[in-house]
Amino acid sequence: MECRLLARRPCMAVVRWLGKFVLWRCFHPGATTGMKCTTLRYRICQLERCQTLNHAILEQYRKILDQNPSGLERSHWFEGRYENLYIPATVFTAIQPVLEQARIAAADFLGLGRLPEVGFWLNDMRPGQVTLRHRHDEDDELLSAAYYVQVPENSGDLVLEQAGTHTRIPPRAGNLVMFPPEVPHEVTRHRGQGMRLSVGMNFGFRD
Repeated sequence: MECRLLARRPCMAVVRWLGKFVLWRCFHPGATTGMKCTTLRYRICQLERCQTLNHAILEQYRKILDQNPSGLERSHWFEGRYENLYIPATVFTAIQPVLEQARIAAADFLGLGRLPEVGFWLNDMRPGQVTLRHRHDEDDELLSAAYYVQVPENSGDLVLEQAGTHTRIPPRAGNLVMFPPEVPHEVTRHRGQGMRLSVGMNFGFRD
């Protein structure tokens, strides 16, 4: 699993490589010593065997939709569509290897000594659709993530927002993007062709 750690600030001028990670540092020529910078930390990982995993996910997802499209649980009706689609992992077995790798990556990012639990949902975006600005810190989430299964060209970028800074992350099939749950984010309009399928995740521990 290859990962990059990114700490982004309003002005990017100095880049330092830290092994497999990239740290963006803020640098303002002539700035006062007391200047404050807002840092947004996120990590991008490419999961192992992602092509094989994504093929299996797509195949099973299409079968599930064909068998019982109206019986699936959905939520967050905005802009003429449900943004969230829920399929239990016990039914959607192809997703389980992705969730296992994601839990390991989340534990490493958070510096945890044990694997967190993960909840997930699907975001099936079709041409012309968007995912509106929202956050994931509704309960006791420690980390959020998006995993990309299928992303046609021009099908929408992930945009993270903090302190007036917008960080735009182009999707790539097989990539897992992790970020703090309190960070507002959205997906720009799908201007490509075909289905854009991603997996949203929250990590944490039950009481």
